[in-house]
Amino acid sequence: MPLPEPVPGLVIGYAYLWRDEALRGLEEGRKDRPCVIILSVATEAGRTVVTVAPITHAAPPHPDSAVEIPAAAKARLGLDGQRSWIVAADLNRFIWPGADLRPVKRGSASYAYGLLPAALYRQVRDRVLALARAGRAALTPRGD
Repeated sequence: MPLPEPVPGLVIGYAYLWRDEALRGLEEGRKDRPCVIILSVATEAGRTVVTVAPITHAAPPHPDSAVEIPAAAKARLGLDGQRSWIVAADLNRFIWPGADLRPVKRGSASYAYGLLPAALYRQVRDRVLALARAGRAALTPRGD
């Protein structure tokens, strides 16, 4: 199966590296998880740089640092029924597709779960922007 187009709002499988893990010297994410593409930018060199936010079951320590995913959106994406949040305060940036892109399930040839509903994507994007402006968003560069 071909790689998906890295468009904002697409939920992909990715070996996410949390900021605190990177600060401890780790270079690889401990767990493959769904992540939302927040931004995708084509460079002059012809590469695509992607910024992603992780999806987690852990409730955020600061409620304004994440956006909860409605159950209907999770079901449409094929995610489990547990409560989950998109963490807007901890981001990874990499050159697409990168070494850390993962299939959505073992044995699957697909790297994408699907697109977030447009309104939910805008809510997440706006939260990321607000946190970045306030100096509360951490960005971890990955790979090249």
